[in-house]
This record gives sequence, C-alpha cells and structure tokens, in this order.
Amino acid sequence: MVLARNKKAFHDYFIEDRLEVGMELIGSEVKSLKAAKVSIKESFVRIINNEVFVMNMNITPWEYGSVYNPDESRVRRLLLHKKEIRKFQEKVKQDGYTILPLSIYTKGGLVKMEIGLGKGKKNYDKRQTLAKKDQQRQMDRAMKERH
Repeated sequence: MVLARNKKAFHDYFIEDRLEVGMELIGSEVKSLKAAKVSIKESFVRIINNEVFVMNMNITPWEYGSVYNPDESRVRRLLLHKKEIRKFQEKVKQDGYTILPLSIYTKGGLVKMEIGLGKGKKNYDKRQTLAKKDQQRQMDRAMKERH
C-alpha cells in the first residue's frame, strides 16, 4: 500500500534508476507512517561517509505517543548495500544528478522507500512533458466518448 508519493520529483527530474530501500525508524514513526502522516515532497537523499540519509522528510508525530516522540523532520538513515551505495555515489559525482525519494509504501509489514537517480529537467523539457500528458488525456477522453 502506497503511503506517500513524490509527484514533484517526476515533474522536475528525469528518473533514470530506481531502488527499493529500507529505513531506520524510531519508536512511533512506523505508526505515523502507516497512518500516512508523511510528506516527502521537499525531501532529498545525501550520501555522507558511505551512509545514505534522507533529509527534510516530515513524519508527523503520532498523536497517541509519549513525550519521547522523535523530531518530525530529523535525518533518517536508509539501508542499502555497499555496492548499491557506491553505484549511486559515482553517478551523483556527475553533473546534474541527484538522489530523490519517489515513494513510501508497506511491503510485508515493513515500511520501504523507493529512491531514484534523477537528472534535472530544463523548462522546455517540463513543457514538453505537460504537453504529452495533455495529449494523452485528450486521446483517452475521446476514446471513452467513442465507446
């Protein structure tokens, strides 16, 4: 079940590579996540000392939690293999690439995140993408009316 999706990432970046990763969560963060009280719209991923962290991900504190609820916008570590980290690290060193969280979902009782390697779009690329989506919507509407 998808808990959060980052639509802005698909609008602003060409997503070239995707990877499913685990997250290191504390206490009641899992309950807040499963209640879909999370925002990844402004978040991004950084590699620091061969560890991967997600920044600016906002998880609203669980309302029934204690006074020891973790900070809602703290830095959270992502769980990847060394080989995967190295692969992403080499790509990010190239100009224009960044790592973005694409979605958060549950899989077998665990909370997973899909991250993607994105290359920034220029304004004309964004306009072309919007024009293609608009054409597709019009074609779908016409086919629906025809049947």
